[in-house]
Amino acid sequence: MSEPAKELSKKERMTIPRQEMPRQQPVERRKNFFEVALGYSEELALREAERCLQCKKPRCIEGCPVEVPIPEFILALRNKDLPGAVRALKSKNNLPAICGRVCPQETQCEIHCVLAKKGEPVAIGRLERYVADWELGQGVTPPELPPPTGKRVAVVGAGPAGLTCAADLARMGHQVTIFEALHAPGGVLMYGIPEFRLPKDIVLAEVDYVKSLGVELRLNAVIGKLFTIDELLNEQGYDAVFLGTGAGLPIFMNIPGENYNGVYSANEFLTRVNLMKGYLFPQWDTPVKVGRKIAVVGAGNVAMDAARCALRLGTIRALEEGGELPEVHIVYRRSRAEMPARAEEVENAEAEGVIFDLLTNPVEIYGQDGWVSGMRCIRMELGEPDASGRRRPVPIPGSEFDMDVDTVIMALGTRPNPMVFSNSGGLERTRWGTVVADEETGKTTKDRVWAGGDIVTGAATVISAMGAGKRAAADIDRFLRGE
Repeated sequence: MSEPAKELSKKERMTIPRQEMPRQQPVERRKNFFEVALGYSEELALREAERCLQCKKPRCIEGCPVEVPIPEFILALRNKDLPGAVRALKSKNNLPAICGRVCPQETQCEIHCVLAKKGEPVAIGRLERYVADWELGQGVTPPELPPPTGKRVAVVGAGPAGLTCAADLARMGHQVTIFEALHAPGGVLMYGIPEFRLPKDIVLAEVDYVKSLGVELRLNAVIGKLFTIDELLNEQGYDAVFLGTGAGLPIFMNIPGENYNGVYSANEFLTRVNLMKGYLFPQWDTPVKVGRKIAVVGAGNVAMDAARCALRLGTIRALEEGGELPEVHIVYRRSRAEMPARAEEVENAEAEGVIFDLLTNPVEIYGQDGWVSGMRCIRMELGEPDASGRRRPVPIPGSEFDMDVDTVIMALGTRPNPMVFSNSGGLERTRWGTVVADEETGKTTKDRVWAGGDIVTGAATVISAMGAGKRAAADIDRFLRGE
C-alpha cells in the first residue's frame, strides 16, 4: 500500500457515503456457484475505513460476540498498516475471513455504530473480510506460543465454536485435540453454507491457521461411538472436554406425505450440495436430484441457502439439457417483517428469482409413485405475539389451496444429534435436546465438561458460536490453572 492519506475532519468523514461491495449480477450468478460478493478493492476499503469516527467509547465492540477491537483494526487499515490490522483482528477473532462473509454484522456490531443513528453504519464486516483476505493472500503467520502447560483438552466438533475454543486454548499453551465426526473440518461452515456465500478454500485456510497453533485434528472420529465423553476424561486422559457439535438433527412438520421421495431436510440437501460437492456434478459423482418446481419451507438463512442452491442446480441443468428454468418458492407462515434471515440474504434470493409465498403454511404433501407431486397449503394471518415476540400465525379457515411442486425442502431448524450423549451421565439437557450450560462460562452440569454454540442454544449464528467457544476457552484455562 502507498502512503497514508491526509487526516480528515469528523465532518468530512460523515459526508463519505457507505461504499457498496461489488457483486455478481443476479442473471449471471444464478448460473454458477462462484462467490456472489466480490470483496472490496483497496480503494473501496480505504474509502470505507475513512468513515470510522474512532469513537472514544466505541459501542460497536459491545455488539461483537468475540469483542474484536473494531476501531483499532480499522485505524490500522486506514493508515495502510495491514499487518497491524491483522494483529488487531486476530487478537480476538481466530476466523476473520469467515466472519467477514457470514456474520450478521447489521444486527451486531454495525447496529451500534454512531453513524447508524442518522445514516448508514461503517461496513465493519466488509472491512474485516478485506483485511483477512489480504492476510490469506500474503500467507498467515501464527503467533508465538507460550510454554506448554502440560494440560490436555479434547474439543468435540470442528465447527466455529470448536475451532475458536481450540485455537484460544492452544494460544494459552494447552495441548488440544479436535475430534470431528465428518471427513472434513469446519462443521456447518463446510456442510451448511454454500460455496457462493463462503468458499470452502477460505474455510480450509482458516482451519490450517488453527492447526498451525499446534492443534491436532482427528477426522472421522464420532464421539459417542469412538469414545464416550467419560472415556475421553478417564481412559484417554484429557483434563477437560469442550462440546461444540452443533445442531445437525433436522426438525420436520409431521404432516402427511413427508416421507415421499423428493422431500429433504435442509441439512441433508445442503450437505449433499456442499460437503459432498453435489454442485460440481458430473466432475464429482455425487448428484443431487431436484425437480423443476421447488418449495422451501421456512425463512431463515438456511432456507435462503437451500432455495438459492436449488435455483442454481435447476438453472444449470436447464441450460445444459434444455427445458424450462426452475421455479423456487420460499413458503413461510409469517410475513416478511418476521423473517429471521438476514435482509441481505433475502434481497439476494429475491434478486435471483426466488418467489416468496408469505402467510402460507403446508398441511399435506401429495405423492405419486412414491415421489412428491404437490403440496396443500393454508393461508395464515397474524395474531397476538407469541413467546418469541413475533406475532403468532393463525390459519384462516377454508383458505386451503394446492401448490404444484415436485421437491420440498424443510428448513425449520435443527436440534443436537443425541449420539454424542451416549453414556454421558451427569450432563443435563433441555426438552429440546440442547445441553444446559452457563451462559458466561460454558460450564455444563458434568464435571470437567464445557459446551457452546448450537449444541447449547439451538441453531444460531456462526459468530455467536465463536463467542461461546471463546468464553468457554477462558473458563477452561482458569480451571486448568487451578484458579
